[in-house]
Amino acid sequence: MSEESIVLQAVGVAKNFGVVRALRGVELELRAGEVTALMGENGAGKSTLLKILNGDYRPDEGELRIDGEAVHFSDPADARAAGLRVIAQEPEIIPWVSVAENIYVGALGGLAYRRGDVLKRAREELTRWGFHRVIKAETLGSELSPAQRQIVEIMRAVITRPKIMCFDEPTSSLGDEEVSLLFALIKKLQSEGVAIAYVSHRMGEIFQLADRITVLRDGAFVGTKLVGETDHDELVRMMVGRDLTQFFHREPAALGDVVLELAGVSNQYVSDISLTVRAGEVVGIAGLVGAGRSELMKTIAGDFAVQAGEIRVQGKRRRIRQPADSIRAGIGFAPEERKAEALLLERSVRDNAALVVLRQLSRWIFVKDRAERALAQEYVDALRIRTPSTDQLVGKLSGGNQQKVVLARWLATKPKLLLLDEPTRGIDVGAKSEIYAIIDRLAHEGVAVIVVSSELPEILGVSDRIYVMAGGRISGELSRTEATEENILALAMDEEAAA
Repeated sequence: MSEESIVLQAVGVAKNFGVVRALRGVELELRAGEVTALMGENGAGKSTLLKILNGDYRPDEGELRIDGEAVHFSDPADARAAGLRVIAQEPEIIPWVSVAENIYVGALGGLAYRRGDVLKRAREELTRWGFHRVIKAETLGSELSPAQRQIVEIMRAVITRPKIMCFDEPTSSLGDEEVSLLFALIKKLQSEGVAIAYVSHRMGEIFQLADRITVLRDGAFVGTKLVGETDHDELVRMMVGRDLTQFFHREPAALGDVVLELAGVSNQYVSDISLTVRAGEVVGIAGLVGAGRSELMKTIAGDFAVQAGEIRVQGKRRRIRQPADSIRAGIGFAPEERKAEALLLERSVRDNAALVVLRQLSRWIFVKDRAERALAQEYVDALRIRTPSTDQLVGKLSGGNQQKVVLARWLATKPKLLLLDEPTRGIDVGAKSEIYAIIDRLAHEGVAVIVVSSELPEILGVSDRIYVMAGGRISGELSRTEATEENILALAMDEEAAA
């Protein structure tokens, strides 16, 4: 596209908070009908830049231009008046009014309105964008799921027909159907000439949606790339200043005795699973979607009952029928869906970290409280959990720090075996490297670790051995020297070998 298609420019933008330089020399261009992805680690400055675009902050240096003219936003109302909308990650919803009224609350401007007219307009807009399948105009705000709240926030923006829209991690609370509808909405906005900024750390989304990618690092502008002229590895290097392979460098630990042995384990999800994991060993479980990897982890963890075969921990047969049985056997489990299955988002870091060992701390409330704080602080320090205090709500933390809280909970139990199901899903590149370092450290401390991951470079990088699953069975086992992406994929697609 030509220079004339540039709708918004950020030129040399800088922002300071006291002595902290949050942004310096940031450049951004958004073009009509294009999606520009904004990428960077946590703390790179993405959120600060969006707040400047939204009028929440004013830049200390540099300027914003819309259609070539300098603009100065004193507040979000100025940004909206200029045709710019930023979709908030945590939308404010009025609980006692309907979805329709929540959508139009800003547009109504406090004026009297007929509820029937607002409902009709909202239904038309929801239908136009396809969201009528997942949300109803009559539903009260208090009854909305996080995904539906996000849809309301998106609809508030699109009804104003903006020329610029900025999305900040919009899929973090959405399910598959809502994500598909969102992507369709973005494509339609593109076709109507809207300039779009899209913040995400999910590479798959970026390469699916974006035309260009602008990368920030430590508050500074690194560069902008056309999607067709870059790849995953180059973006990682731009974001973190080092090569992807450096994340995975680990020296295998000295192996001890067998900690876990499965012998012919079967249930309604997996069939005839036999494997071993030794102390100090990181064993990867690879496979395609639906192969049974998560189901195997949940079977070992006691979420799914074993119907045939045996589970042995340190040579002793264990009857694991529920999670409490696996905990008693010295097994910790960090599931794939940490927000839904592992964390109490409205409780503190301290409460979450101490959840499993709570009864062991003390019977006396005042002693227990002190012990909880000490335990939580120990793991905040050890795992470098970035939080203002151990009283911070877990739901307010980044994905990487939430995952560390889950790990802290299980490390407090001194596990013999740690099960990690997609441990780096939904977290940024820098936080991933920290999770890899934790896994490596645990292995060197003699913990047996099983890692499930859908990212082949990750599973290859962290694992000493890899079992590949297909159709609920193990289709093959690969040593560190045998394991390649090609070998894993061949086994993952080999249903006959698994049968």
